[in-house]
Parts: sequence; structure tokens; C-alpha cells
Amino acid sequence: MSCFFCKGELKEQTTNFMTELDNCFIIVKNVPSLVCAQCGEVSYTDEVAARLECIVKAARQAVSEVAIVNYSAA
Repeated sequence: MSCFFCKGELKEQTTNFMTELDNCFIIVKNVPSLVCAQCGEVSYTDEVAARLECIVKAARQAVSEVAIVNYSAA
């Protein structure tokens, strides 16, 4: 598989995902990712992206300002 932006090679590794939603910061640690060896662009499989959506939605309902969640524990 190649990078959408630079066509570099994608490597499987874990990264952290961070988003801001309604003034709440949500960080998900140890997310399985595809990272470009050339430009560093991070992408996710459809399955991981769907799970991230669920994690972010649940975290947003549970906290008001900051949430840090481990991907494998969620």
C-alpha cells in the first residue's frame, strides 16, 4: 500500500490520535496506524477509523474537558 500524498511506503505502527470536539480534547493512545516512511502521513484502516469514532463519541459523553484513552482498553 502506498501513501495517498507522496506515494511512499506505508508501515504498520501505533500512533496517538488527538481531536478537539466541542472544546473537549480527546487523545487515544496506541492506535494501530499506517504511517508513511517518506512523509510521515498517518492513515487508518476502515475498521480502526470506525472504532476511533466510537471511542471519541463515548469519551465525549463521559468527560467535559480532556480524555485520554488507550485504544486497546476501549
